[in-house]
Amino acid sequence: MTHDVVPPDEGASPEVLALAKVVARLRSEIADLEGVAASTAVLERAKGVLMAQTGISADAAYERLLERAAQRGRTLMEECWLALGQVRPRRALRPPAVPPLPPAPAGGRAGNEPAGPDAGAGRRTDGPPGEDWRRPLLPRIAEGLAEACDEGDVAELLRAVLADAVGVDAVMIYTVSAAGSLELAGHAGVDEELADQWRHVPPLSGVAALEAIAARHAVWLEDPAEDARRYLLIGNPPERWPSRAWIPVPSDGLARAAVGFLRSRPGPFDADTRALLSQAVRLCGALLGAFGRTGGAGPEGVVAPGVVEQVQRILDVLSGPAVLLTPLRSTTGEIEDYRIDAAAPESVDVAGRRGKELIGRKILETYPTVAGTALWDGYQDTLATGAVYEGEPFRYQEVGAGFPHESVYSVRATRLGERLVVSWIRHDTSEREIRRLADMQRLGNLGWAGWNLTTDRVVWSDQVYAIFDRDAALGPIGLEELPRYVLPEDQPGIGAAVRRLLSLGHAVNQSFRISTADGVRHLRIVVEAQTDAGGTPVEVHGFFQDVTALRDAELALRESERAVLVQRGMLQAERALAARLQATLLPISEQSLELAGLCVGVACTPADSGVNVGGDWYSAIELPDKSALFVVGDVAGHGLAAVGTMAQLRFTAKGMAITGSALIDVLRRLNNLLLHTDSEPSATATMVIGRYEPERRRLTWARAGHLPPLLIRGGRARFLPQPDGCLLGAARDSAYKQAVIDLLPGDRLLLYTDGLVEEPGEDIDLGLDRLAKDALRLLREGVGEELARTLAGRRLANRDDICVLDIHVPDEA
Repeated sequence: MTHDVVPPDEGASPEVLALAKVVARLRSEIADLEGVAASTAVLERAKGVLMAQTGISADAAYERLLERAAQRGRTLMEECWLALGQVRPRRALRPPAVPPLPPAPAGGRAGNEPAGPDAGAGRRTDGPPGEDWRRPLLPRIAEGLAEACDEGDVAELLRAVLADAVGVDAVMIYTVSAAGSLELAGHAGVDEELADQWRHVPPLSGVAALEAIAARHAVWLEDPAEDARRYLLIGNPPERWPSRAWIPVPSDGLARAAVGFLRSRPGPFDADTRALLSQAVRLCGALLGAFGRTGGAGPEGVVAPGVVEQVQRILDVLSGPAVLLTPLRSTTGEIEDYRIDAAAPESVDVAGRRGKELIGRKILETYPTVAGTALWDGYQDTLATGAVYEGEPFRYQEVGAGFPHESVYSVRATRLGERLVVSWIRHDTSEREIRRLADMQRLGNLGWAGWNLTTDRVVWSDQVYAIFDRDAALGPIGLEELPRYVLPEDQPGIGAAVRRLLSLGHAVNQSFRISTADGVRHLRIVVEAQTDAGGTPVEVHGFFQDVTALRDAELALRESERAVLVQRGMLQAERALAARLQATLLPISEQSLELAGLCVGVACTPADSGVNVGGDWYSAIELPDKSALFVVGDVAGHGLAAVGTMAQLRFTAKGMAITGSALIDVLRRLNNLLLHTDSEPSATATMVIGRYEPERRRLTWARAGHLPPLLIRGGRARFLPQPDGCLLGAARDSAYKQAVIDLLPGDRLLLYTDGLVEEPGEDIDLGLDRLAKDALRLLREGVGEELARTLAGRRLANRDDICVLDIHVPDEA
């Protein structure tokens, strides 16, 4: 696809000619990228790819990128890089001239037989001991390298020679760009679609080739499941090659390339194969390094990464702005543009891009008005003659935030090989900085002021007039006059500070008040004096600040702190009273109870935080008929109200059970009791109640919105099926049902409140499962009588009260 560009008239200015060339090149790049907009933002470029490919809107393209990232387990940025990789221009690979191979060892196929999809089936990887059957491969690789023209030829050569011997199905050669990303320089055995997808790999973590280059040692991927967790695996699907090797190409300096060998055969590389592959890469290293160095700047302006790396290291330690420019030439050798390949940390452009963010940007695309100027001509002259360019102060008009702005620069350019090192100084105090200063004064409610004591000239910024609520036509106030505008109570202090400033040159940092039409304002003055050789103050400068809002906030904070202290005292007193009342109403036994032939362990643990006592409670008593009553309940809320409701429920339930009331009648009447209390809204509570008959070891139980009991029997734990019953105080005329279970010797039954299992934001089923597992584990560890206390004590952060009853049926003698 081509674009016809109408050339400008021959009499056009140099700026127009340069910009016309830029437009032509940009159109060509847009065509090569299949409609991707030449944007510097990766996300916008990826959206443009999808829009160009599918015709969808920008919003739909963004949603599709999100969906793909979620489906493939990638981040959005990784998906954007992969989307951009799919539109890279393809290049044709020339098959290398590979010397024919002699017949393979027994069991293999002929060396000159083309590799097909099933070629790996008959390959041989064992053979005689030692390396005798592999050693002739290296001379064949050396012969093929003599006719290799590029990295693609090298990849084809390696795959063809190593296919039979060690089962290599595909070869990929990556080089590192100046920005640290990977570029696919050559490949063999990989289809073009997959190669385009992985042609450009950004500097992400989990890339085996990057790891091999950075660490300068081979990375062997031989366990697909484990490798998939650590690395981004090439392939569609990745399981296509279950074993891979990434070997860095040796060089005198830092490694800048890696060769990947991909095998469809599973299993590890044996020691001989590893040695062979490493020797093959070492043999190809010189030629691959020569490919990377030739041409300086190729058709797309790619420069030798080693040079850029060294220059970047130097720029990293420089102060001030400096960049490395690489000229981009047309087919006729004419300079069409310059690209930034390295940048010092203090290099900042008009858009706020700093340091390495500038790398990769082109001058005329980013700063188009430079075309045709003396600066542009100076760059070309320095490249042609080597003379250092130091131009006159250069005016550059830039457009930022929607408005034009003119700045003045002094630019210096020196030649470094075929590139330029450019540094500059910005001279002007920009209007933008003035606007920023004005915004800072307005947002900070402060303004600057200056007094020349020799000429009696006083200068105030506009914000000072606003702070004093003074008409600018009246002019500023002198330092000697300042105390007259201060409230009488503050005049002595500010007057003494001004006298010390004018006579001794002592700096002033003083607060005072003034009266305005809007009321009293609290101001602060911070000024210092400049003195002459004799120590006499000749000039004063500083700022005024309106701190009224701050003082108002301080007063409000003091009042709030006072109210908090009062409230805290009240809550602490209430907590102490509630704790004493709870301890009186609900004594906790130090040891396990013996009740109706059962061993009963008890644990009640208060919440770790807060000043309120909760309403968790229990009862474990013997009834007149020698049966046992077990109750665990939890009143909603905290404090005295919760403790009072707990006392009502506890004693009412015990009294009704002692008088022989059925369990479901106890729950029904307790529900009505809460519904008829005077509090609005009525209190609510959950409860589980059970009556144990020792003769039959039978437990009859009922519940009101409570969590199910946990039965541990024969080394297994399960929660009992729950009979119907909503929580107490929720609805009138609630119906309750009961269930029956016969306990066996060795059984344990846990009754507990929700504080033992609940975690904020977690499903309650997870907490119940955790309780069952913890109880079984503790019993296996030998925790017996202390099971209830141990379970309650293992909660690392009790956000709610915990109450546990451990009912244990002793083993038969």
